Amino acid sequence: MIQVRNKKTIRNLADKSFKVNKARNLFAIVAIALTSLLFTTLYTLGLGAVENLQRATMRQSGGDGHAVLKYITDDEFNHVKDHPLIKEIAYNRILSDGVKNDKFLKRHTEFWYYDDVGLKLGLIELNAGHKPVAKNEVIADSKTLQLLDVPLKIGAPLRLKLDIRGKEVQRDFVLSGWWKSDPVFSAGQILASRSYVDAHAKELQSNYKKDHFHTGTISAYMMFDNSLDLRGKLNKVITESGYSLDEDAPNYIANNVNWAYISTNFSLDTETIIALTSALLLIMFTGYLIIYNIFQISVMRDIRFYGLLKTIGTNRKQIRRIIRRQALILSALGIPIGLIAGFFVGKSLVPFIINMSIYNGTEVSVSPNPWIFIGSALFALITVMISTFKPGRVASSVSPVEAVRYTGGVNKNNGKLKKSTGGAKIHLMARSNLGRNKKRTVLVVISLSLSLVLLNTAFTLSRSFDMDKFLAKFNDTDFLIAHAEYFQVPSSFSGQENGTTESFIKAVQAQPGFEEGGRLYGDPTAFTAENTKGITDDTQNTDAHGNFLVDVYGLEDLPLHRLQLIDGELDFKKLASGKYILEGVELNDNDKPYMESIHHKVGENVTLHSYAGTADAPLNTEDIAHKFTVLGHVGIKSTNSNRLSSYNSFYLPAEIYKSLVKEPAVMSYAFNVSSNQEASMQSFLKRYTEAIEPMMNYESKITSRDALSGMQTTVELIGGTLSLIIGLIGILNFINAILTSILTRRKEFAMLQSMGMTKRQLRGMLIYEGLYYICATSLTSILLAVLFSLLIVKPFCSLLWLLSYHFILWPLLASLPLLLLLGILIPVAVYSMNNKQSIVERLRESE
Repeated sequence: MIQVRNKKTIRNLADKSFKVNKARNLFAIVAIALTSLLFTTLYTLGLGAVENLQRATMRQSGGDGHAVLKYITDDEFNHVKDHPLIKEIAYNRILSDGVKNDKFLKRHTEFWYYDDVGLKLGLIELNAGHKPVAKNEVIADSKTLQLLDVPLKIGAPLRLKLDIRGKEVQRDFVLSGWWKSDPVFSAGQILASRSYVDAHAKELQSNYKKDHFHTGTISAYMMFDNSLDLRGKLNKVITESGYSLDEDAPNYIANNVNWAYISTNFSLDTETIIALTSALLLIMFTGYLIIYNIFQISVMRDIRFYGLLKTIGTNRKQIRRIIRRQALILSALGIPIGLIAGFFVGKSLVPFIINMSIYNGTEVSVSPNPWIFIGSALFALITVMISTFKPGRVASSVSPVEAVRYTGGVNKNNGKLKKSTGGAKIHLMARSNLGRNKKRTVLVVISLSLSLVLLNTAFTLSRSFDMDKFLAKFNDTDFLIAHAEYFQVPSSFSGQENGTTESFIKAVQAQPGFEEGGRLYGDPTAFTAENTKGITDDTQNTDAHGNFLVDVYGLEDLPLHRLQLIDGELDFKKLASGKYILEGVELNDNDKPYMESIHHKVGENVTLHSYAGTADAPLNTEDIAHKFTVLGHVGIKSTNSNRLSSYNSFYLPAEIYKSLVKEPAVMSYAFNVSSNQEASMQSFLKRYTEAIEPMMNYESKITSRDALSGMQTTVELIGGTLSLIIGLIGILNFINAILTSILTRRKEFAMLQSMGMTKRQLRGMLIYEGLYYICATSLTSILLAVLFSLLIVKPFCSLLWLLSYHFILWPLLASLPLLLLLGILIPVAVYSMNNKQSIVERLRESE
C-alpha cells in the first residue's frame, strides 16, 4: 500500500473536509466556546476575588508596603534605610497621639507626616490641590473634612485639637488638597508637611520605649523586590542593621509584615488541593462530554470518507492528523469567543463575592490578568485534544469495508434474533435504540445531570445559612447602644467619661415596641486580683503591688441571663448573694471554649481589689478586698456585640458590681423590641445619634440580617450562573446525541418508512427516545443530588459555624418540567431539519 506522506496534501484534505461540515463546525465552535467560557468564568472569579480582596485588605491595613518598622526614631531609620534588600522605604511620622475634635467621636482620626514614598505606598492620590508644603498646610480625606464641616476647597481653614502626650493642643491649618475617602479604611487621615515636622522638632522627639506615647514615632513602610518570604526578609533587614528581634532586648524594633499579602499567610492543605483538583477535573469532564460527542458525530458522518482515504494509502497517523487539524481550527475560532465572554461573566460576578465579605461597598475592579486567558485557553485546548482522541482512533482503525456498514454502535447479540410477542411497539423500539450505544447514552445522561446537581447544591448551601446562628453570633439582642468610642476597633471605652448616658437609655425605653433591656457596667481600671495570673505573666498587666489587672463586669438581668454556661452552674440566686462570681472563657467560631485559658477552677477563690486611681497607683485606704468563689465558667464570643473581654474577665450581677465601685459606668445598654417595631426603632436611633446625642452610637440586628441575606443571594447567583453554563453544555450534548442517532440511522429510517411506518410514528419514536433520556437524567440527577448533598454538602456545613444543613431537592424537581419539554421539542426539531431527502435518496446513500 502506498503511504501518502505529503503534509500539504493532508492539510488540504483536512481543510476541505472542514469546509463541508458546516453544521458540525457550528456545534463544535459553540461547544468549545462554552467550555472555555466555563474555565474563564471560574478563573476570573477566583483571581478577581483574590485580587480585590487583597487590594481591599491592603487599603484596610493602610497601604501596600510589604513590611513596616514601628515606633522607631530618626537614628534607627537612618541605620536601616540603606539595607540592600529594601527597594523603597517610606518615612511616615505620627504627629500626635490622637485628634480630639468632637466631630471625630464616631470615626478615629490620625495626624501624620508622609513623604513621597509614604503617599504612594499609602495609596493616597489627591483629587485636587497639592501635597502640603508650608507648616500650616494639610491634606485630608473627604469624609474627615465632611465631619469637620470643611468645604472641599483649597485654602479652607480648619482647626485641630491634638493630643500631644496627654495634653490637648489646638492649632489652625489651611487645606492644600484632598482625596476621596476609601470606604474600606475606617480611620480618618490628616497629613501635614515636612515644614511642620521641622517647626515642631522638639515636640516630636520620641521616647516611645519609656513613655509609650506615639507622638513623634516613625513608621517605616518598605518594599522588597517581591512578596515572597516577607518575614524572612524583614528579619534579615532588622538583624543585619544591628537590631534585635527579641522583645525584651534594649535594641528591639517593633515590626510586622503586611497581612494583606496572601503569599504571607496562604497555604494549600491536602484537602484543599484535592477539592480544587476535583473541581478542575469535573469541569474538564463536562467539556469533554460534548466535544467528544461532536467529533464522534463527525467521524460517523465521514466514516466512509476515511475508509476511502485508507484505500488510496492514507495511514492511521495521517487520518488522526486530519481530525486533529480540524480540532485546532475549531479551537482557534471557539476558544477566543469563550475567553472574552467568560471574562465579562466572571467580572460581573466578582462584586457579589466582594460584597459578601467584610469589604461590602468597596470599589471593585477586575483587571484582564494574562494568566486568566492563558490558563483558560490551555485547559480548553487540552480538553479538546483529549476529546478528539477516541473519534480519531475510531476513524483511523476502521477498514474500508467496515466503514461502509458503520452505524455508530451495534448491539452485539452473537447473531441471535430477538424474539418478541408484543409486536413492534414504538416505545420498545425507542428503548432498544438507546442501547445501541450505551456509552453515548450514559455520557449524555451524566452531562445533563451535572447542571441539575450543581444547581441543587448551590441552593442547598444558600438555604443552609443559619440566620439564628448568625444573629446570635454578632447580636445577642435586637439593639445595642453605647458611646461612639465603644464601637471603635479596638474599643476605647475608659469609664465614666465615655459611658452610655441615662438620657439615651430613657429615650429608648420610651419608644413604641420596647420590650426589655439591660445595662452592662464596667471600668478597665477598677479592679485587680491577687491570685489571677495573666496567660503570659506579663508584669505590665500588674499594679504596684503585683496584683493582676482584670476586667470585672456588672450585668443586669437581660445580658446576665444570656451568658452561655460552659461548666459549673448558673444559679442567679447564688450570684445575687454576693459570694460567687463567674469567669469568662473565649469561644472559637464553633462555640467551643478555650479551656486552657481559664485561671480558676470551679470552686476556687478569687480575691479582687477595688480602689480609686489608675492601674499602677499604690493601694490606698479606700482599697477594699472582695473574696468570691468561682461558680462557673461562661463563654464569651470574640465577635460578641457586647465587646466583653475574654482575657482575665469576671462577671457579677449589676447590683453586686455597683456596691463595689464608687461611680459605676454604663458601658452599653442591650435591648429587644417587638418584631413589628424593629424598623421604626432603627430609624429613631439613627435620628437620635445624629441630632440629639451625636456622641452616642448603636448596632442592630437588622444590619446583620441584611448581610446574611446578601451572602445567600450571592451563593445562589454564582451557583445558578455556573449551572446555566453547564446546563447549556448538557443541552447541546443532548442535541448532539439526538442528531447522531438520526444521522447514523437515516437509511434505517428510510427502510422503516418503506415498510409502512409513518412520519408521525417515526417522530413519536424519537420523542420516546428523548423522554427516555429525560427519565434517565431525572433519576440520575436525583440520586447524585441526594448522595452529593449527604456525603459532601452536609459534612461541609458542619465545618462552618454559620451553616446548619438543610436537605432540599425542590430546585432540581422544579427544573424537571423544563427538561421534559426539551426532551419532546429537540427530537422533533432535529428530525424535521434532517428529513428533507426522499426515501429513495436515503436508501441509495450507502451504495
